[in-house]
Amino acid sequence: MPTDLEADLAAIDRIQAVPTILEVVCRTTGMGFAAVARVSEDRWIACAVRDDIQFGLQPGGELKLETTICHEIRQARTEVVIDHVAEDPTYCRHHTPAMYGFQSYISMPIVLADGSFFGTLCAIDPRPARLNNPETIGMFRLFAELIGFHLSAGERLATSEADLLDERKTAELREQFIAVLGHDLRNPLASIDAGAKMLRREPLSPKGSTVVGLIQSSVGRMAELIDNVLDFAHGRLGSGLKLDRDAHVPLGEVLEQVVDELRAAWPERRINTQLAVTKTVSCDRARMAQLLSNLVANALTHGAREEPILVRAATLDGSFELSVANQGEPIPPATLKRLFQPFFRVAARPSQQGLGLGLYIACEIARAHGGSLDVTSDQNETRFTFKMPLVQAF
Repeated sequence: MPTDLEADLAAIDRIQAVPTILEVVCRTTGMGFAAVARVSEDRWIACAVRDDIQFGLQPGGELKLETTICHEIRQARTEVVIDHVAEDPTYCRHHTPAMYGFQSYISMPIVLADGSFFGTLCAIDPRPARLNNPETIGMFRLFAELIGFHLSAGERLATSEADLLDERKTAELREQFIAVLGHDLRNPLASIDAGAKMLRREPLSPKGSTVVGLIQSSVGRMAELIDNVLDFAHGRLGSGLKLDRDAHVPLGEVLEQVVDELRAAWPERRINTQLAVTKTVSCDRARMAQLLSNLVANALTHGAREEPILVRAATLDGSFELSVANQGEPIPPATLKRLFQPFFRVAARPSQQGLGLGLYIACEIARAHGGSLDVTSDQNETRFTFKMPLVQAF
């Protein structure tokens, strides 16, 4: 790791204009030594130097801070300009000119964009010079601001590069996270499911059959949670949901199968269908089944238990439309705005389960198909409607 001194030297060295600035300073003022110095609370370090008077200081060279006027400049945050030390009432008896043998001196503070003090742009010469005029002071101020601007830009660039590196590391961790969910969790879950199925084929007591049934139910629930989190990781953290489009399998049969499975899982509830998918739909059948399952599961959870749920699907003029409607209490407007956010759950009953990803994933499936998922809710019904074009624009 570079030290602070090395970093400061490198930062100034990267500013290609600095040598030209020091040359212009010396030629314009007639002074023989100019430097960009890093001035901290306890150090004075030359970062760039032009020395035509053999002052003897090189980049990386250091002066004792208390022997310099730059120490005072750092505290006051204002320039010091001396035409002729011997005639200057403030500095004629100052220890710094006497120690370093100069008669003319100018030093301008270099301040970064965040207001922090970096150092000074300074020049000295053993002869007097005419420095205390608007032109010379303005030139030094402009050059100091230019150096400060470049230093700040360099810091921002370094920060951006560090953030980019962090993003790459995060992407690697993200892929590892998805791999763990997809492989390391599903495999042992599949083993548990296989074991439960084997036990089903063995003679079991009524209690044993109940326990095996609970195990299989929990396995199914865990598999669903893993699928939801995987989809969230791909959709929100990765490159989006990937689709396997197929227009050959009739979509109506796929949707009817999803409803039949839900009817079997919820025998006490009524789910009615009106399916009129008369045209081919180029879509991912598995994802479309997942979208419908999530919407119907949401209706089963939040809809009025004594009222039926209505599933409609139809191919209309150039589009496919799928909707799920239920009766019950309307969704408040404030809640409607957040329904498709990940991990958002509407409190329905204390036993309600889930991560709150079902509607989010349904919305992501809709987007992946180039479609939309909308919701309306009033005293009569709550309806989720998915629409997508039959002809996809690629």
